[in-house]
Amino acid sequence: MELQNLQNQLFGFLKGNPTQAYPAQTLTDGLRLNDANAFKLVVQALAALERAGKVKVNDAGAFQYNADHEGVIGIFKANDKGFGFVHYDETAPDVFINPDNTAFATQGDEVRVKLLNKGDEKRGPEGKVEEIITHGREQVVGEFALGSDYKGYVGSVRLTDKKFSSFEFLVKEGGLVATDGEVVVASIATYPSAEMPKHFTGVITDKVGYKDDPGVDILEIVYNHDVPHVFPEDAMKQAEAIPDEVLDSEREGREDITDQPLVTIDSIESKDLDDAVVVWKLPNGNFHLGVHIADVSHYAIEGTPLDEEAYNRGTSVYLTDRVIPMLPRKISNGIASLNPGVDRLAMSAEMEFTPKGNLVNHRLHTSVMRSHARMTYKAVNAILDGDEETRSEYAELVPMFEDMAELHRILSAKRTARGAIEFDAPEAKIIVDEQGKPTDIELRERGLSERIIESFMLAANETVAMHFDLAKVPFLYRIHETPDADRVQNFVEFVKALGAPVKLDPEKIQSTDLQAIHNFFVGRPEEQMVSTMMLRTMKQAKYSNEPLGHFGIGAQYYTHFTSPIRRYPDLTVHRLIKWYEKNGLGEEAQAKYADKLAQIGEDTSVKERRAVDTERDTDAMKKAEFMMDKVGQEFDGVVNGVLKFGMFVSLENTVEGLIHVSNFTDDQYVYDEAHMALIGRRLHHIYQIGQPVKVRVVRVDKEQASIDFVLVDPDEAPLTDIKVPEEHRGAFGKNRGERRQHDKRNHSSKGNKTHNDGKPFGAYQNKRKPDSKHQGTNRKGRH
Repeated sequence: MELQNLQNQLFGFLKGNPTQAYPAQTLTDGLRLNDANAFKLVVQALAALERAGKVKVNDAGAFQYNADHEGVIGIFKANDKGFGFVHYDETAPDVFINPDNTAFATQGDEVRVKLLNKGDEKRGPEGKVEEIITHGREQVVGEFALGSDYKGYVGSVRLTDKKFSSFEFLVKEGGLVATDGEVVVASIATYPSAEMPKHFTGVITDKVGYKDDPGVDILEIVYNHDVPHVFPEDAMKQAEAIPDEVLDSEREGREDITDQPLVTIDSIESKDLDDAVVVWKLPNGNFHLGVHIADVSHYAIEGTPLDEEAYNRGTSVYLTDRVIPMLPRKISNGIASLNPGVDRLAMSAEMEFTPKGNLVNHRLHTSVMRSHARMTYKAVNAILDGDEETRSEYAELVPMFEDMAELHRILSAKRTARGAIEFDAPEAKIIVDEQGKPTDIELRERGLSERIIESFMLAANETVAMHFDLAKVPFLYRIHETPDADRVQNFVEFVKALGAPVKLDPEKIQSTDLQAIHNFFVGRPEEQMVSTMMLRTMKQAKYSNEPLGHFGIGAQYYTHFTSPIRRYPDLTVHRLIKWYEKNGLGEEAQAKYADKLAQIGEDTSVKERRAVDTERDTDAMKKAEFMMDKVGQEFDGVVNGVLKFGMFVSLENTVEGLIHVSNFTDDQYVYDEAHMALIGRRLHHIYQIGQPVKVRVVRVDKEQASIDFVLVDPDEAPLTDIKVPEEHRGAFGKNRGERRQHDKRNHSSKGNKTHNDGKPFGAYQNKRKPDSKHQGTNRKGRH
């Protein structure tokens, strides 16, 4: 039973019997669950309800409905105008909090909210913050200014995080002493209150450097996201004590596969080589695929300082000119890196596939391996493209690479047949000089070798997940849940109006349904717009102890097994494999991890999002810096987001900027939510996602990572027959003087009906032919 459904059942029962308290075993018996793990699942569900404040536990350990619980608990998302939203459920709209009801909550605070109204089709729910449970921030980073108008303070810190830019941080005495203009970290002692509604106070705890020092700009972002980046002394001491070579004693009990022609295939700049692959054809015509992963769990032993710091980090973070690794480089670039010609400890997944891509045999085991070549994507692509010089250099391995390509095509076709959805969005690499200044932005090529490795890693991840799901033991999975029916319904209405022949039940959506829609639009002008909306329809992938499968790749079973150097969930999966191999699959063996995995999944998912946000903010800042000397220049771009306050445009190099509605000069533009378009009231020009435009750069702010564009040729925009609703009177547009603040309330089309007016959805008459070669710029998500 899905954990959320179990929570709902338990909460409904306890709420229906509010005066009674029940032991967990009684509740388990009442549900009549036959699963051997039923009691553990019930305890996990009750623990989650207790954390949310929905139930309470009495002195006897029995559970009871918490009559004091009102409304919801969620995370506060602040807006510059003073209002905010509370996100508490992936399936429900966020709760709007007006400025008088925030209780001085700030960005990221966990709050308890009382619902004032449940909302309707036109407006979302509204609430009032009753309690700040935990603050989202414990420290801030910014530039120190000496002196203060407030008595008792030595200076202030100018906050660089845009969500906190309207606040002032006052520095008390007692911390480190900084000089004027120095970038510092300060711990928060007091938060905004009725007495000081726009002030934080605290002391300086660390000094980062001066604003223009190389690398300080990225460190500000690292500190703003509270990313751990200095290893504790005990963790470093443990890492330094690890041998540089595999010891003879470490080979015992492991299979020796050093004679197999394993190779690593990575980018040129990679230093942490954690996966090696090998393929050969079997006498029966099947393929042997070996995916051999560095056995990091042998070195990062559970419960040690090294392990605790890895858990604290959760994942490696990749930031333009540096990596903040999950493990010290002594491990990630040394003993756990599968460098060529040296023996390494590995976790091996060996699989046998038929020529139709069916898995007919597999084996998981520990091993000692040796990489026979350190291959790059570029070199393997050259081999497969027929480059004679490269093929001659690696002559002994060429037949294996050709077998790899054949197996990849088989596995890829198999994934496509079951409904895997593949978005080919460009990814950028920012090139910087020795001072950290961006000099270029290169689009990453994704060739055949990159796709081969992706196929093999997917195959290994699925095989490991299947093995332990069928064994019915506690395990950690990578899940991507089915989209919510209401979001699917909105998306279906959207693509039907564009002419797609859609026949599906939103309540029983399959990945093949969305794949068919995606395939219908490939090569059409609307392709990017549809891809963007499809991504927004889907849920976010995460880690869980529940085997819910992966909707996006159409996989019934999925986990993360292939990157333990840089992801803590993979490290956990390796430990689980070893544990069950050594101790069997019985109840006693299952008990060790049964109560830990849900929390590990939750924590590592949060840390993954922290890493993604840090990487995204760093990229945005560096892209803004790259554009600083390009003010006044013109570029071709594509509209990749349309909202009430304007539209976002991506350039071919993936740089993104905003055209605010106040900067439209030809007309007054109205946001039509049903069509997700900006439409001119007078001239009837229309702007939608996926539309090519030419823009001029008019403003760049590196600190806020923002770029402003204006349209070069507004008269070239396509025309539409869609009628602008008369109720839209607050249009922005021509000759607006003061630039308005961005309206960041929800722009969800939930509850709105599509207006068609007898024309294709978003139909327009082009004055010029759309550039069908323009590709979308949405970042590709992590599996």
